[in-house]
Amino acid sequence: MKKVVLITGASAGIGKETAKQLLQKGMYTVYGAARRVENMQDIATIGAHIISLDITNDSSIRNCIDTIIAKEGRIDILINNAGYGSYGAIEDVSIDEAKRQFEVNLFGLARITQLVLPHMRNNSYGYIINISSIAGKTYSPLGGWYHASKHALEGFSDCLRFEVAPFGIRVIIVEPGLIETEWGGIALDSAIATSGKTVYAPYVTGLQSIFNTMKNPSPPSTIARVIVRALTSKHPKTRYVAGKGAKPLLLLKHLISDKIYDAIMRKLIK
Repeated sequence: MKKVVLITGASAGIGKETAKQLLQKGMYTVYGAARRVENMQDIATIGAHIISLDITNDSSIRNCIDTIIAKEGRIDILINNAGYGSYGAIEDVSIDEAKRQFEVNLFGLARITQLVLPHMRNNSYGYIINISSIAGKTYSPLGGWYHASKHALEGFSDCLRFEVAPFGIRVIIVEPGLIETEWGGIALDSAIATSGKTVYAPYVTGLQSIFNTMKNPSPPSTIARVIVRALTSKHPKTRYVAGKGAKPLLLLKHLISDKIYDAIMRKLIK
């Protein structure tokens, strides 16, 4: 029997590539969910079921889960991939936008997880894969709210893992590094719009320079392969780190003090 998979944020990048790779395996019934349904037609043509999902809207989340349960009777795997990066100085970013960052990156993810868990518990089986980021263990100027949401996701996932393990449900965290997706352009655009003309404008210029020097990011398929490996492993890891620069940066952060990390960051952001 094929496992039923729900992937959020399946209209681009990691989510879309994961849908493709799981379908190629022939072992999964894949549901791709996102706001931009029109951008999922390509995965629909190769066998994915597509659903409209606004991760910030409770009715939309409920409809998504109810639709799959009505058709399949279960959800075996939830891949929480939907997210974005809201950048700008903490002083400049409105609290409404900060709340939206958490709505998408944490609270929406938490709500869809809540609704899926009873079905997984009933079957004594399930995988929940949360796409975090190395940003959940590091920090950078202008990324305060994004980093905060990913740090929160790390803690949320750790607690969830303990709570649901007795029911046969595994929780896995994936921490991508530099990946070739829409994320960078969205983050930079928000930084320019929010802080490009404030006292924090020099940080925006520095951030642009950093983004310009980030060459050859890893393709989304790198993370998709990690997800597939986690799902097919007898003993999956709790955390997977993958993508350009991810492992070296996390090792560096572990080895040096905060003051040294700050000094390096200030030099990069000039």
